[in-house]
Amino acid sequence: MTNESILLIGRKDPHAREVYETHANRLRNRAGVDGVRVATYETEPVRELRETFVKIESDRVYAVPLTTAHTFDTTDGVPAALSYVPGEVRYCEPVGRSPAVTDVLAERATEVVPARNDASLVLVSFGSSSKPYQRQTAEYHAARLNDQSDYDEVLTCYLLQNPTVECVRYNTSNSRTVAVPLFLTQSQATEEEIPAKLELDRGGIKYADPLGEHPRVTDAIHAEVEKQRVLATSEDGPASFEAQLAQNCRPVATDGEGVRQ
Repeated sequence: MTNESILLIGRKDPHAREVYETHANRLRNRAGVDGVRVATYETEPVRELRETFVKIESDRVYAVPLTTAHTFDTTDGVPAALSYVPGEVRYCEPVGRSPAVTDVLAERATEVVPARNDASLVLVSFGSSSKPYQRQTAEYHAARLNDQSDYDEVLTCYLLQNPTVECVRYNTSNSRTVAVPLFLTQSQATEEEIPAKLELDRGGIKYADPLGEHPRVTDAIHAEVEKQRVLATSEDGPASFEAQLAQNCRPVATDGEGVRQ
């Protein structure tokens, strides 16, 4: 019988570990695997995670990046670090682009500003000048919320690309606006950068909490693991983007890490 475990991988942050462990504890009670562990890193996934990963004894590991969308780390450093896992690795898609996350965003928004036809909802994402994943995720949820909620409009903005967070006041059509950070945990970006750029002290814009420990986020993680479970026993199609990352990303000598022996 195949021994399976779930590996949740995220960046270290003062508020992050508690969120990660909350999701891990829920998964231990419901995912039907032999173990669930959390692994965190600060800046260098390979250097910081390899010693932990070589000790994982499961036959099959479902590795879930705890971020709302792919970043440079999750497309490069994290899959390279996973090459040190002795068993089979099923690298999962970040859970941000899940219908369950749309539910959380709607709930976070309505807790602060009720959904009415005289109010705007703005999703705030980190963004990237070179990778499309953050924008794709934000636009996915904005489209769903435009269709499913009673807000007059649902817009997106970003810290690192246009339209920027600073433009929110000039882009919304209503005097009542709620901004929801499309981030998994509290961070310097959600606690300092975004509020400052929104100029919350001027009024007119309310600010909601990130996704955090919401149970529907656990649902999204569990659903991605279950999808990978099915794929693990029925590989009859092209390899997923994440599977290709796990196969192709390896530490190299020029990184000062070398190739796993």
